[in-house]
Amino acid sequence: MRWSLALVVSLVTSVALAAEEPRELVIGGRIALGTLRLPAQSGPDVPLVLMTHGTLAHKDMETIQGLSKALAGRGIASLAHNLVLGLDGRTGMYDCAKPHDYAPDDAIAEIAAWLSEARKTSSHLFVLGHSRGANQVARYLVANANAAIEGAILLAPATAGIETTLRAAYAESYGQPLAPLLEKAEAAIAAGRGSEWMSVPGFIYCRDAKVTARAFAAFYRAGRRQDTAALIAEVSLPVQVLAAAQDKTVPDVAASFAPLAARAGSRVRLETIDDADHFFRDLAAEDAADRIAGFIAAAR
Repeated sequence: MRWSLALVVSLVTSVALAAEEPRELVIGGRIALGTLRLPAQSGPDVPLVLMTHGTLAHKDMETIQGLSKALAGRGIASLAHNLVLGLDGRTGMYDCAKPHDYAPDDAIAEIAAWLSEARKTSSHLFVLGHSRGANQVARYLVANANAAIEGAILLAPATAGIETTLRAAYAESYGQPLAPLLEKAEAAIAAGRGSEWMSVPGFIYCRDAKVTARAFAAFYRAGRRQDTAALIAEVSLPVQVLAAAQDKTVPDVAASFAPLAARAGSRVRLETIDDADHFFRDLAAEDAADRIAGFIAAAR
């Protein structure tokens, strides 16, 4: 009996693993890692969602992996990838002790490369981004208006409001005002020294960080590109925005996107998931997967 049970478990595990395939690309001279997850019934017509994680995170975090598995159960494939963030073969959360040399716009080329990889599996492609990853997806969409994709899903996207709040809280968080550090970074960039290293009291979530001038300025410079809703206003394809009612990280998602979704003829679909927090864990992932499956069915 025990042997039979072990065999069944082994067979089930083998089937599950057979639907999950590692992917590896070289982007900008760096190795980038991805995971392709296919549903039980899959073919060239299967819809596929390219998934981009949030700030300093990774493709195997609970938010991305849980949603990927939930989508597979609904007949939808996914390709989740790690943003390189200046490192070779990066896995797991970014180590704050490492030097930081990356910028949000770096993701544009990475998303494009992974979409090319995704087209080897499906011709029906969608893009998804979580948190700041959603902002990076929006940047990609604006830069690639004619990309052959059918829709975009923004999961708890970063907003202009949260970026403004984080800049205002820099001194309280790290003990030094932001403005002189940002001025130093901008001056280095203007002098052609964007790769110059700076020692700063804090960078994103990391204390006592070593960061390039270009990276520091890219994250803390106020600008329209940090306003995900403003970027999406320029996009013509269908976009689904999923807000989390219990989101304490980016609490203003619904308020930020409601005016855009309410416009006559808008292709933006705003939905709020009541029991979800910023990370859409457990049953919230199932609820999100249901909403995404409905969006994909309507967009195709």
